[in-house]
Amino acid sequence: MQSFQHITPPLRLFCGQDSLKSLGRELERLGSRRAVVFCGPWAEGQLLEAVRAGMGERCAGVYTGVLAHSPIASVEEAARELKRLDADAVIALGGGSSIVTARAASILLAEDGDPRDLCTTRDSNGQLRSPKLQAPKLPQLIVPTTPTTAMVKAGSAIFDPATGARLALFDPKTRAHAIFIHPEMIQSSPRGLALSASVNTFSMAIEGLTSRSGDPFSDALLMHVLRLLGQHLPGLEAADHPDTRAQLLHAAVMCGQGTDHTGAGITTVLGHAIGARHHMDNGIANAIVLPHVLRFNGTAGEAGLNKVATALRLGESEGESLVNAVVEAVQSLFRRLGIPSQLREVGIPRETLAHIAANAIGDWFLGGNPRPVRDETELLQVLEEAW
Repeated sequence: MQSFQHITPPLRLFCGQDSLKSLGRELERLGSRRAVVFCGPWAEGQLLEAVRAGMGERCAGVYTGVLAHSPIASVEEAARELKRLDADAVIALGGGSSIVTARAASILLAEDGDPRDLCTTRDSNGQLRSPKLQAPKLPQLIVPTTPTTAMVKAGSAIFDPATGARLALFDPKTRAHAIFIHPEMIQSSPRGLALSASVNTFSMAIEGLTSRSGDPFSDALLMHVLRLLGQHLPGLEAADHPDTRAQLLHAAVMCGQGTDHTGAGITTVLGHAIGARHHMDNGIANAIVLPHVLRFNGTAGEAGLNKVATALRLGESEGESLVNAVVEAVQSLFRRLGIPSQLREVGIPRETLAHIAANAIGDWFLGGNPRPVRDETELLQVLEEAW
């Protein structure tokens, strides 16, 4: 019998045209009187006013300085703004960058320390160590515009431009208390951004199913994620209907919850390293490297690949035939969506591949890869094939 723990954090989710009517009630339930909205400058206008209306008289201010990949300086600025406004809750309006910046700024506000001292590190034995961030954190509420798995996570990865490193701040107290999926909000982001985020969800679900850990409950979530994406991602390309976007949001929430109980792998690691340094959406980077990672891993994750094949309705196979079937299905979907297939097509210089591999080898997600990665030369091999 498999031994595991599957603890599902509480989440209140409101979906539909009237979802923002519950925003004020949720703030009231939390005892909030001075909530601050986090967003980028693009959100000013009708979207922001709709959120303000849902908040009632509880809006203490708006921070519009959110930047892609949440660089340290912008997160520190955001924390200072929370302190200045005497915030008692945060509402993230937008995608992954707004959500991560809101969480990370809440951590810096409460812990009052250098983010480099608060982040997860790897010790001399290769074990990951996350500092215990004991201080209470501001409640987090999310009004998403893109289908990002970041909505339900407890980790907040911010970018250090000086070193190119991603600093992981982990605190379960920053998990979202509530998510509000509103049709106008989720329809507001460009189709390409929704596509990239959903392709990222697709890649994460495959990595979760093929990782070294997992359980029947996470399997169920991640297999259904692949079913939803297989059905609705082509619809995003064809019609981009609000119902399609809502299904992509649901898939992202389930993937975020499912991958809390699994590892990740090389795809996620290389996506992080490429995306932050080359200003590329993680989803597109993941889509380019995923087929090559699947071939690198081969049959090491065969049990998980069988679950992927079942979810994608590929029929029964085993060994290299199974690997080939999954790779071909993934590549076929990505071609249909018009996603580039090589890193050179998106402007990644070949001479940067070694540097990407060197940065990626320290990523905490690497430990979940089904085939052990011995050193950065193996990551470079995958990158060369993807280039």
